[in-house]
Amino acid sequence: MNDVHYYKTSVKWDGGRIGTLSSETLDSFKVTTPPEFPKGVPNTWSPEHLYVASLNTCLMTTFLAIAENSKLDFISFSCESKGKLEKVDGRFMISEVELMPEIKVKNERDKERAGRIIIKAEEHCLISNSVKTKIVLSPNIII
Repeated sequence: MNDVHYYKTSVKWDGGRIGTLSSETLDSFKVTTPPEFPKGVPNTWSPEHLYVASLNTCLMTTFLAIAENSKLDFISFSCESKGKLEKVDGRFMISEVELMPEIKVKNERDKERAGRIIIKAEEHCLISNSVKTKIVLSPNIII
């Protein structure tokens, strides 16, 4: 695997506060200003949603890779996430994202391993490592 990769996206303004986000090989979808801001649109992906989602999905994919390499036998993985948007030094930023993964394992001996792996996944998540947002990991490992 190469050490350098590029990911291209394109956005085209549709009118108002809505645009279409696309990439050469992916499905396009609508993006907009979130409804908390003037002229924001509800029920549509916003940059804020995508930012939090990128941290959430990176945690999942990193966990899956490490779990596979560690031969962790788990039943399921899901993760809720919550981003905190606030003004810091007069500018809006997502200052904190809480990631709340739930991992179901088959037995007690895998519970501790799953906990170690999810911590390692957050530490190695390339998106987490690319942002200045505080990441709070709140895992729930259940049997």
